[in-house]
Amino acid sequence: MSNTQRITRHEDGRDRVELNPIFSRPGEATMLPKFLFPEEESLQETAYQIVHDEMMLDGNARLNLATFVGTWMDDHASRLYLEAADKNMIDKDEYPQTAAIETRCWRMLADLWHAPDPANSIGTSTIGSSEACMLGGLALKRRWQHARRSAGEPTEKPNIVLSSAVQVCWEKFCNYFEVEPRYVPISEEHKVLDGHGLEKYVDENTIGVVAILGVTYTGMYEPVAAIAAALDRIQEATGIDVPIHVDGASGAMIAPFLQPDLEWDFRIERVASINTSGHKYGLVYPGLGWVVWRDITALPDDLIFRVSYLGGNMPTFALNFSRPGAQVLLQYYLFLRLGRTGFHAVQQSTQDVALYLSSEIAKIPAFELWNDGSDIPVFAWRLRDGYTQNWNLYHLSERLRMKGWLVPAYPMPADLVDITVQRIVVRNGFSHDLAFSFLADLREAVAYLDALEGPLPAEGQHSGFHH
Repeated sequence: MSNTQRITRHEDGRDRVELNPIFSRPGEATMLPKFLFPEEESLQETAYQIVHDEMMLDGNARLNLATFVGTWMDDHASRLYLEAADKNMIDKDEYPQTAAIETRCWRMLADLWHAPDPANSIGTSTIGSSEACMLGGLALKRRWQHARRSAGEPTEKPNIVLSSAVQVCWEKFCNYFEVEPRYVPISEEHKVLDGHGLEKYVDENTIGVVAILGVTYTGMYEPVAAIAAALDRIQEATGIDVPIHVDGASGAMIAPFLQPDLEWDFRIERVASINTSGHKYGLVYPGLGWVVWRDITALPDDLIFRVSYLGGNMPTFALNFSRPGAQVLLQYYLFLRLGRTGFHAVQQSTQDVALYLSSEIAKIPAFELWNDGSDIPVFAWRLRDGYTQNWNLYHLSERLRMKGWLVPAYPMPADLVDITVQRIVVRNGFSHDLAFSFLADLREAVAYLDALEGPLPAEGQHSGFHH
């Protein structure tokens, strides 16, 4: 605990924050309850010091190689953030310019993702890509319901087809909105959902297929074009027409700049909607997602609410109501600041670091790469079979944490749960110099573990990371 405060427990069993007297002022309490409202006020300097010191106990965000979420922006962005901290994104009448900038952003994304007519597309910002996925899934479900009712068919049993490596937000979608998830298991032969065997999962109640552009477990792209081709064959055989939602939480802000010839977006006719995280490879601080539909017909009108906006109507479609507008302005700032050339330079730099790291880790005899980071700048590795009985990747993760590095170890999804991997996410701000430092600490940790004369205990080990 810092010099400012310590936690004490008193006879009544209640925890209190006890201040170092040097930080308190005459007449101020030197003990504050930890889980109850204090009876009296504190000076702002005192309250600030308490929170400031508590915050120091968190990990260093720049050394967190587990998260996809942005941990760095430049000083001008930080200034904008503070200047816009009071803007409420839902209040489009009070903040019409922020609302207009939101529209500019998703229109820019529609163009980036090759919408047939960006002016005729529709989109929205969200609090993150999880909400964006929920909205994309809801639109698929409602379109399916409308089509079934028009044909006089029942609408009680919708399902959606997903990879077993899907992010947990899709499990939430299925639970919250009563859609049956149909998981296509990944395997050593099919490391991602690639269209293989898709006909076993699709039927007349399928509202859509989710294709992941950057699987959370490993960073690999699912081949959207191959999935669409499989759905074409299914339609030819059965007449069932199934759309695709691309979960591009990470990859939708990587592929346009690093793999511009890869067809994964609205160039594929079956792609009805795409989401991304502004706060991942969109390079903005946490709290921003985007979802765009290929045209206005892809988003059923009865899902849209219309609010008064400068004497007219503005459509809104969201699960949240009040939410920050600052991140939307930060996204627009970055679009203007970087442009296509700048985004390419930033994303190429992160991928260069990822490829360097994966190539060096592949040289360590203990490890075998699962992928190398050539899709999004994310890669995973596993312990080579038979290498050692004395330690595992959970032990390695703990050793690295001692140096401040957060590198998760976790089991792969269903049908591959016996395989444990570690994964690194390279983000903007993670330089080659930091990569050199990490590799030195990794090699040192492996050397320490290799020198053990007996096995470390493995009881109670669990993943420190959740997808």
